Amino acid sequence: MSSASGARGGGTRSGGARPEPLVEAEAPVLRADARRNRQQLLAAAEAVFAEEGLNVPVDDIARRAGVGVGTLYRHFPTKEALFEAVIVTHLEHLADEAVAMADSDDPGEALFGYLRRLSEEATAKRDLFDALTGAGINVKDRASGTKERLEQAADVLLRRAQDAGAVRPDVSLEELVGLVMGACLAAEHEPVTCSRARMMEIVCAGLRAGGDRDDPAPAGRPRARGV
Repeated sequence: MSSASGARGGGTRSGGARPEPLVEAEAPVLRADARRNRQQLLAAAEAVFAEEGLNVPVDDIARRAGVGVGTLYRHFPTKEALFEAVIVTHLEHLADEAVAMADSDDPGEALFGYLRRLSEEATAKRDLFDALTGAGINVKDRASGTKERLEQAADVLLRRAQDAGAVRPDVSLEELVGLVMGACLAAEHEPVTCSRARMMEIVCAGLRAGGDRDDPAPAGRPRARGV
């Protein structure tokens, strides 16, 4: 019998080592109605969190989704699990958007539009991240695969924009993410003097290559002569 057949039969390898599984275990595939219920719960949770905050009872979320509380708990055993799923789902959508934008005829504007989108999501989901962190849940670890896919897709947008001469060639993906997150944090702590949209205008202007860079003069303030 071949070694593969021996593994299937539950035999051990030479030296008494435990056999390794031939196929990695896959997550169970949800039925169509279960998938629909899960999607409805995530959409309802996002809407209710935005309207009423994170302390909203799960009964309200189930009611908004049109399902029973038992169905909610079958998909999400804890409220933290629901928070986590909302965030991971958004990361997946952001990765999908970046992949779709990679074929844009204007790589520079595709990147800048995506950066603005990232800043919107980072601001909107900040409370969820904080809630998970407070519960001792490391979102980066739980969503590591999705986060890696998102970073790879964003890196493609950056490289295409640089190859097209629309973005400075000396900017790395890590620096790009740092600029976006820094702008979001500044806008959060000083919302009156540093709006998120304004901060992102400045970030995008600074990223533009050479003569293509625009001067983002503040609203109501004229640009300096000769600039």
